[in-house]
Order: sequence, then structure tokens, then C-alpha cells
Amino acid sequence: MASRIASFPSFLAFVVVTVATLFPSSSSQQQPAAAVPQPRGFYISCGSDKDVQVGSIKWAKDEGFTAVGNASAINKPHLLPLLAALRYFPDATARKYCYQLPVVKGTRYLVRTTYFYGGFDGGKEPPVFDQIVDGTLWSAVNTTDNYRRGMSTYFEMVAQGQGKTMSVCLARRPDTASSPFISALEVIDLADSMYNTTDFSRFTMTTVVRSRFGSKGDIVSYPDDPYNRYWAPFADANPMVESHSSISPDDFWNQPPAKALKAGITTSRGKKLAVQWPTTELPAATYYVALYFQDPRTASPFSWRVFDVAVNGNDFFRGLNASAAGVMVYSSMMQLSGKTEILLTPNETSPVGPLINAGEIYQIVPLGGRTATRDVSSCRSRPVSCAVVAMEDLASSLKNLPPDWAGDPCLPQQHSWTGVECSQGSPVRVLSLDLKNHGLSGSLPDSIVHLTGMKTIYLSGNNLSGPIPDLSSMHALTAVRLDSNQFSGTINPSMEKLANLKELHLNNNNLTGKIPDGLKNKAGLDLRCKEQLRGTNLNEADKEEIMSTMLHPCTQFNDEGRGLKTSKFVR
Repeated sequence: MASRIASFPSFLAFVVVTVATLFPSSSSQQQPAAAVPQPRGFYISCGSDKDVQVGSIKWAKDEGFTAVGNASAINKPHLLPLLAALRYFPDATARKYCYQLPVVKGTRYLVRTTYFYGGFDGGKEPPVFDQIVDGTLWSAVNTTDNYRRGMSTYFEMVAQGQGKTMSVCLARRPDTASSPFISALEVIDLADSMYNTTDFSRFTMTTVVRSRFGSKGDIVSYPDDPYNRYWAPFADANPMVESHSSISPDDFWNQPPAKALKAGITTSRGKKLAVQWPTTELPAATYYVALYFQDPRTASPFSWRVFDVAVNGNDFFRGLNASAAGVMVYSSMMQLSGKTEILLTPNETSPVGPLINAGEIYQIVPLGGRTATRDVSSCRSRPVSCAVVAMEDLASSLKNLPPDWAGDPCLPQQHSWTGVECSQGSPVRVLSLDLKNHGLSGSLPDSIVHLTGMKTIYLSGNNLSGPIPDLSSMHALTAVRLDSNQFSGTINPSMEKLANLKELHLNNNNLTGKIPDGLKNKAGLDLRCKEQLRGTNLNEADKEEIMSTMLHPCTQFNDEGRGLKTSKFVR
């Protein structure tokens, strides 16, 4: 494997850099390419009413990936088809607006979001808002400067699938002046070897810069790069050199396209090569840095190019031999801040000067976490977070939910689902569900019992139906209010095991059967269960016999356990 590593101490910070612009574009993607297969992953044209073909890539409309927001066409001349529509999100009551895409847990993905405002709302400047991947606050989206110059803006992140879906969400900030929007979304699965020294169970990587040195002109992307990474040209005052030998991307862990290493910048024999890259200053943080080198001469036993690599005066790699086959040198945890200088110092015996062909820098970002209680194999027969499964099942079982019920239920903490209260710290757990009088319909799934950190359930005044699940494993419950719905079936006797339960409101439903003695006699329990007896097919004698066994009073106490009241099942 043509890869070498230089290790550095780690320091973590959360800062995101806008990485590039796309509009107007003259990239090779605009040119039709015959017999080129569709690249792997999802390519979504947000807000479009039809699929969009741009060069070799077919972009799908976003139907089925999101259930919220409105579509808008952008009427501007000479606009890329991909930027001719967007989806915007006017509902200011929602805490976030999410796209959800199927992924494979443990697989790494390149996530790219693209934004072009286009004045869709009649304004002059685009709004500023946040973007979120799963439970991680990714960055602020501020496209104002690029939009003033007639350009779109894209952001990239490398993240690992944490479950069966990945959510990419937008959210308002206190300074968000109008509706958040998005033009395009990509989620591209990467090869297992790519960026494999980063612990993606703890971190993500946001793209800062990706360059091919000694090049001018277009961005290199798909089909040259099967993962559609954008390799922007970078040239400075140093001499440029073209390669006369070819490389195999598979020989590099990160699989750079051969075209990205086709040129480089160099200097004459015996001289140091200094490159200021990237051109913008970096915030103090921890970064992943990968540098690519290839000797452009035809390979021979007598050709070598040896030099030391330093970044900001610190040794990065000593005695590097840049062969015709190419070599990658990287650090997965490197502290950088301010201006960045790459200095290549030739070995005194090297017959030619040093050179560099390409480079990538990503900022290391700590994961925001994922809502969880415990991992048990009984959750759909595989070790996943039961809390997330339970909340996803609940969202699938209910209708007329708030529009922000997508993505992670709790994270980021300021963008949890409406009606959901969560704990802080780790692990994050769902503590309360409050959607009373919300016009909900549907039923409660059995998997709700996996929310073992839940303390209160307030679902009164809806139109929920079906049986009430056995909640006896939810030992933290203190209050359950399911009154004024259409629940049917019996009251499960096992609910008497809930030692902390102080409120159980089941009145105004369609429940039948006896009130369990353990609940009826439970001290300090505010129990409300006045019901209408069901049994229209019974004769009068049967009804009298059943009524004689069902006329058990519901004991109801005030907060101090005094003031006995009674209510009974009635016809």
C-alpha cells in the first residue's frame, strides 16, 4: 500500500470552514459523457419536480427523502439545472427540517450539501441557518458572500452511518431572518480503506480544502473520481511539472484519481519548496492532513526524488522517496492554526528538486452523540439503540405529527423533536413525551417499552386507538395520561409494578374489562378510568353477570394521598 503515516498529538475544536463554490460552473460535469455509469450513492436535486441530468450524473427529485418544506423554482438565466430549484422550510415552529436516507451502519459516507439562494423569497440576501447530520451540529450555513458574487456554496463532511438511516437536517438560529433552504444533497458511500485512520465512532471530518497542485482550469470530479470528490486546481509562483507516468488509485488508501496527480509544483535541484496552502487562515483546531507525491519522470532504477516534509516548521515525514508509483503521507490528528506552510527540503544527494501533486485537509469534529438508552439484541434481533428504534417506530405509527419528527429525537439538544424532552450528558435518554391535544391518530407500538428512561407520557385529547402496550418495564414512569382517546382492550395488571407511578389517566377511552386490584388499591395513585362498557352482542343476563364483576371503583387521590373519590364503569 503506497501510504505512510506521521502521527501528531490531538486537540479538538469545533469550527467549520466553507470549502468551495460551484456557480457559475464550467466543470467537466457539465459535459455529456457517453457510457459512464451512474456513480454510487444518492444524488438529490432538492425541490425539483423531475430528475435532472448534469453531465454523467442523474440527480433524483427529493420525493420520498423528506416530508416537509415547499419547492420553489429559481428563474435566473444561464443557471446550472441543478441550481434551478430548491426546497425551503417556512414553518418557524419546527425545531429542524430533515432529509432521511438509507445507509449501512459502519460504512463511511461523503455528505455534500449545496446552496444557491436565487432570491426565492423575494429577499436580497440569503438567510443564515444551521445544518445537522444525525445528532451532530455540523455548521452554520452562511452563503451571503458567495451569493453576492453570483456563486453557489457547498459544504462537505465525511461521516459514518450510525444506524439504518442518516438524517441531514436544517435548523433555524436566533438570527435566521427567513426560511432555510437547500438546493442539492449528496450522500456517497466510500471504500473501506478511505480515511480509515479516523475513529468515526467518535468523530466526523469536515472538508476544508482538496487541491491538485500545479493545475489550472476545471475542478476534477466524477467520472475521474468515482466518489465525486472535488479536486480544485491550485497554482502559485513555483514551477509546474506534468507527469509522464500513470498511477493506480487503488494503491492509495484514499484512492485519489489519477488525474489529480497528473501535475505538480516543484523547484530546481538543491532548493527548498515552500507552499502556502490553503490560502486562507485556519482556526485553531485538529485536522486530518493527507499529501500526495509522485515523481513525474519515467520510472527507472536510477530515478529517485528524496526530501523531508514539514508543516508549519514541524516534521511531517523525513526521507520521503516520491516514486513514479506515488506515495501518500498523512496525519490523522494534527494541530493547525492561522497560515499553513508546507516546506519540502531535498536530500543533498537527490538529483532533482522536491515536488507535491495534491493534498486534502479536513477538520476533526467530535460527534454530537446519538439518543440511546441501552443496546439489547431483542431490538429487532440486532444490537442497536432501542430508544432510537422505539422513537422511529412511534413516528411511523402516529399520524399528524409535528414536522420536525425526523432525524435524531434528542440531538442536537436545542433541536430535539417537538414534545420530546431529553436528558443531558451521556448517554442521552428520552425523558418525556408531551403531545396532548395535538390531533394525533394511530396507535402506540409495543417498542415504546424500550424507552426505559421515560418519566412522563402525556398524550391526552388525541384520537389514538388500539391496545395500550404493557408499560411495566418502564420503571421510571411517574405519570401516564392517555385519557380522551380511542384506546381499546383491557388494562394490563402488570402496570401495578410501576413503583414510581403517581398518575394514570385512562378515562374517556373504549377500554373494557376489570380494573386490576393492584392499581385500584395502589397508594398515592391518581387513577382516572371512567369508561363505557362494551358488549353489544351480550344478552341482558350476561351483561348483569359481567357488570357484577366490573363495578370496581377507581380510587383517586389528591397529591397528598387524601380526599378519596370514586368512579365506576358505566353503561
